[in-house]
Amino acid sequence: MTMKAKYQPVLDLGEALNIQNGDVKEEDGQLKVWGTANTPYEKNLIWDKIKEIGGDNPTDIMADIKVADDSIFHKHTVKSGETLGKIAKQYYGNASKYQAIFEANTNILKNPDVIHPDQELIIPNL
Repeated sequence: MTMKAKYQPVLDLGEALNIQNGDVKEEDGQLKVWGTANTPYEKNLIWDKIKEIGGDNPTDIMADIKVADDSIFHKHTVKSGETLGKIAKQYYGNASKYQAIFEANTNILKNPDVIHPDQELIIPNL
């Protein structure tokens, strides 16, 4: 199996996330990938996928993933049935961090218990 085939799910994720300036090269049994993710959250998703395939410290891949906008962690479009707590759990692993999301979005949110589908929320860096 080639390294490119082994890490194809990483490449597919990069394409789905619309990683910019991306390129891939297989050299001396190592896959070299680089590109620019939109946010730190998307960069983390790429690294999580790399580790899922290659383990915590893979030696058969070298990735240089930059971030276009590190002033925020991510932007999230609200889906039906979501709450700020569920969104905080998704991004931070802790539902009680919903207050940080609320505070970052007081320009469009007046109450942390009231969000609507299709609202685009800033997910701040913690």
